[in-house]
Amino acid sequence: MKKLNNAVDRFCILHPNFGIPNLMLYVVLANVAVYVLDLFARGTTLSQLLYFSPALLLQGQVWRIVTFIFVPSGGGLLFFLYCYFTYSMGRTLEQQWGTAKFTCYYLGGALLTVLGATVVSLLTRVSVNVSSASLVTFAMFLAFAVMFPDATFLLFPLPIPIRAKYIAYFDLAYFAFMVVSPIFQGMWYYCIVPLMALLNVAIMIWPELSSFLKLERVRSKQAAHFHNTTANARREAQQSAAGGLRKCAVCGRTNRTNPELEFRYCSRCAGYHCFCSDHIFSHIHFTEDQP
Repeated sequence: MKKLNNAVDRFCILHPNFGIPNLMLYVVLANVAVYVLDLFARGTTLSQLLYFSPALLLQGQVWRIVTFIFVPSGGGLLFFLYCYFTYSMGRTLEQQWGTAKFTCYYLGGALLTVLGATVVSLLTRVSVNVSSASLVTFAMFLAFAVMFPDATFLLFPLPIPIRAKYIAYFDLAYFAFMVVSPIFQGMWYYCIVPLMALLNVAIMIWPELSSFLKLERVRSKQAAHFHNTTANARREAQQSAAGGLRKCAVCGRTNRTNPELEFRYCSRCAGYHCFCSDHIFSHIHFTEDQP
């Protein structure tokens, strides 16, 4: 992944003029235009002429390799929310990555989706159609959430703020369903298409993804340490209020035999072990294997 990411970055550096500035604006406007035209269509809709189909591709309709990204996903309020998030996150990623890299991401994701659908069609001998670029877009949401987990959006029409990382949880659930469901049904090959979308986003954000996972591990350790420290402090306060006995796990002295000493619980030891002020910083920490 790292080498592929470096190859993309190298290509973007060598070709700074590559790409379509403000790409997501054009994609979203095209989606809205097709959506409106479909509402007034009689008979064949415009979406039916644009979605990707391997069978129709073999008949010479090569434009479908690209035009499926203009097919709207969903309808009603959900469609406009989809467009809002698509433009907002896409525009931010383009500013962060640069036009060249963002164009590589979006068009690369579209081509990988086409490739995945074609492979599945060859394996099943059934034309697997791609009706929209929703997988590419949802994968883009994941990229945004990894890079800007604390970014906040207003979920209009209600003024409800929502953080990007919560959108990522929804995305992960969606992709998990898309991958796991075919496997349980005995048709594992249908998970190739969503995996292609995830592969594309993993290549593009590999350094950020590695840093994000390391940061999450650090946060988990800090949260566990804070929980242990808080629990120990609460326990000490309760025992002090009740006149409880505290015994040093090293020397055996207690707060009753040596009231001049201070006794504390160690948050780094496995379990609950109390130490006097002479040994709280010098003792050997208990582990899971020790009593």
